Amino acid sequence: MKTLPPNSVPYKKTDVFTDSSVPSGLLRAHSTKPGAWGKIVVLQGTLTYRILEPVVEEVRLSPGRFGVIEPTIKHEVVPTIGVRFYVEFHQVASRSDP
Repeated sequence: MKTLPPNSVPYKKTDVFTDSSVPSGLLRAHSTKPGAWGKIVVLQGTLTYRILEPVVEEVRLSPGRFGVIEPTIKHEVVPTIGVRFYVEFHQVASRSDP
C-alpha cells in the first residue's frame, strides 16, 4: 500500500460521505492536482479504492486501514452500504532554511 510522504501536512478535509451522499465524481476516474496527496479515511464500514494507473490496484479500506492518493494518479472509489468516510488532502511541507 502507498504511504504519504513523511513531510506531508494536511491542509483541507472533505465532509463525511456515506454510500448515499458520495459525490458522483468520486465514483469514476478522477485525479488530484500536482502536489496534492489524499488520505481516504473510513470511519465505518468498508470502501473499495481503485488506483487506475500506472497499474490497476484495488484496495479494501476500513476503519484503521486508510488509502493514499498520489498526485495526478487516476483513481475511483466504490462504496458499500453503511460506509462513512472522508478525504483529507495533504501537501509536502516546503523546507525553509534559516
